[in-house]
Amino acid sequence: MGTELAGGARAAGDVAVDEDERRLAELGYKQELHRSWSGFSNFAISFSIISILAGCFTSFGLGWNNGGPAAIAWGWPIISMFILVIGLCMSELVSAFPTSGGIYWWAAKLGGPKAGYYTGWLNLIGLLAIDASVAYGCATFTDSTISAFSGSWASHYSLNRVFVLFLVVLLLAGLVNIFSSHLLAVLNNISVWWHVAGAAAVVLILFLVPTHHASVSAVFTHTVNNSGLFNGSTHGAGFLLYVLPISVILTQYTITGYDASAHLSEETRSAANSAAKGIWQSIFYSAIGGWILLLSFLFAVQDEGGVTKGGGGVGVIFSQALTSRWGGTVLLISAAGQFFCTVACMTSTTRMLYAFSRDGAVPGGRYWSALNAKRVPVYGVIASAVVAVLLTLPALVKVDINGAPVPVAFYAVVSIGVIGLYVAFGIPIFLRWRAGSNFTPGGWTLGSRYRWMCLLAVAEIAVTSIIALLPTSPGGVPGNSGFAWKFVNYTPIVVLGALLLLWIAWHVSVKKWFTGPKITVGTPPST
Repeated sequence: MGTELAGGARAAGDVAVDEDERRLAELGYKQELHRSWSGFSNFAISFSIISILAGCFTSFGLGWNNGGPAAIAWGWPIISMFILVIGLCMSELVSAFPTSGGIYWWAAKLGGPKAGYYTGWLNLIGLLAIDASVAYGCATFTDSTISAFSGSWASHYSLNRVFVLFLVVLLLAGLVNIFSSHLLAVLNNISVWWHVAGAAAVVLILFLVPTHHASVSAVFTHTVNNSGLFNGSTHGAGFLLYVLPISVILTQYTITGYDASAHLSEETRSAANSAAKGIWQSIFYSAIGGWILLLSFLFAVQDEGGVTKGGGGVGVIFSQALTSRWGGTVLLISAAGQFFCTVACMTSTTRMLYAFSRDGAVPGGRYWSALNAKRVPVYGVIASAVVAVLLTLPALVKVDINGAPVPVAFYAVVSIGVIGLYVAFGIPIFLRWRAGSNFTPGGWTLGSRYRWMCLLAVAEIAVTSIIALLPTSPGGVPGNSGFAWKFVNYTPIVVLGALLLLWIAWHVSVKKWFTGPKITVGTPPST
């Protein structure tokens, strides 16, 4: 790519675009997508997908029920540091290989077609699950927002009503994605400021409006076990080694999706530098903002036992600390942020599907890689929405744990997203470590620090992926009294089942014809 561009001296205008197209040709592709995104827009889409107004709100219960205030207050900054290391490793990779295939392309380049095949499918499964979880969260918070402002909207919570709103959210996000690439960039730029100003407004409301705040001791030392496991104990090996680790999914799920900066690199100017910055900066700023936001939730708790009895969701905290109008305002800010996030997630998913299909790895790939007149993969948008609906169908089954409604199906989709994305991230990071000095970096590089950072990143991903497979309630443990499928964390079924199908497909057919990324222009890049 040349250090001149990477250093930012010629990062704008036609020269930059020509340089981007030249580098893309070196990687084997002609410029087909419209390269209209600025470096800020590239950062904005990852920041929007991470969306502290989504993950911090929707998966708060995972942290509360599996550790309580202390697990959230301490767990977020600790896990965020590990995730930043993962992001820095990915920044180096996207600087070297700025293509829409992103993670899949890196793995195929560094480890061969088989590595690319598994990485691509894991990445795609993770992205589809994130689409589903964010859209469902948006629907849930939209329903709660309307209920807060309108007493005639609903007399009680309804799974069917929320599911209909979920379908509407997906439809609207799909329409935005189909009709304008430029509008997407504008919305993502707006989304950044909505997340910054919105999160600040929520923090101020929770600081100024409640007449009482929890003590520092309560926030940083109190623990909760509302999982139903180990008789609700907050001591002993069971709590420390099984229940408490599940709380890390709050952070791991919220701070994910930043691979969007890589998937949109073929639409970004000065991509080798801009996409690298987009990844690590979106993680860094989200980690700081998310911690402040979560602490504001924790300090707003009026009755710790009441939050636990209510299922550990943020809605219970808001109903304790705020009037209906103030609570509705906070929910509205979150719901809007979650819609921005849904749109950005679908964009990232369809670009990855486009690139993976372009290389022949997805059945029906000629449809998913087909571009409309606006150079948007329209059929890929439709497919991602349909799969999101199918993944979320179990959310129609009502589940109560300890007498409180708990969205087990939603948490399962969250876990699927975490495993799919992070394992996909881990494969090329490990392969980059294995390549050592044979790896040719781009303008943004870790230098010799890759030796320990890559290994640390892979280790964190391995541990977190195992945690995401664990049952989250006694009723979801096979053999336990009261076992029922509605309590089951179906993440292992989806993830391990998908891996089995991929293994069979590879050995029966795919290995005979799949050669990794297809070269459409120029000559294959050398290592």
